[in-house]
Amino acid sequence: MTTNSTPHVVLVAGFWLGAWAWDALLEPLRAAGLDPVPLTLPGLLPDDERASVTRADHVGAVTDLLDGLHGEEVVLVGHSGGGAVVGEALDRRPGRVRRVVFVDTGPLEDGAVLNATLPPDMTEVPLPSWAELAAQGSSIDGMDEAALGRFRSRAVPHPARVAREPVRVSDPRRFDVPATAICTSLPSQVLRTMVDGGPPFHTELGRFDVTYVDLPTGHWPMFSRPADLAAELIRATRA
Repeated sequence: MTTNSTPHVVLVAGFWLGAWAWDALLEPLRAAGLDPVPLTLPGLLPDDERASVTRADHVGAVTDLLDGLHGEEVVLVGHSGGGAVVGEALDRRPGRVRRVVFVDTGPLEDGAVLNATLPPDMTEVPLPSWAELAAQGSSIDGMDEAALGRFRSRAVPHPARVAREPVRVSDPRRFDVPATAICTSLPSQVLRTMVDGGPPFHTELGRFDVTYVDLPTGHWPMFSRPADLAAELIRATRA
């Protein structure tokens, strides 16, 4: 859509996921009069080369998309590792975004890295086992066997440099953009105690004007509670 009256909802998923991760939300968003724009980041197509893909490539993919959208109404949504990418894109284009939504994630501080323990010669990060994900705090609650099977069959290894390289943000105007935090695997009352920087999350979420929303489920609500997640995104666009 290219009319000023139709809000664009740019959807950026986390590790191992492409635009397909948002498929179950597209029709509800369109039915609500929105224009969902799911994005597959560089390196997240099955045949993509991944060794040379950087954080700057991921951030650039989002800012290029923002630059190409017509109209003034843009809501930028980031999930999991996509939240850090969205935070950086917001830093580059603070005047382009009306609201930013973080789904079980948050924006990271300047200099923070997602995984500093990856070996320097590692070029891609494969999807771990479900047990390994649970041990890392990424809950699969709410996902049935069919959802887990679709996830694993379509997951693509994530470019390792994106996880190793530091986040770079510097424009304080990013904090002028209102934010919604949709809390799924971690309750909002717990998240609120962890949003002011430093470990364990190194997030700057506490510096935003945040509306907290609890949607109890696992780390991937687009698979476990897609209708409810769509409803919360619709609500966020109207806030």
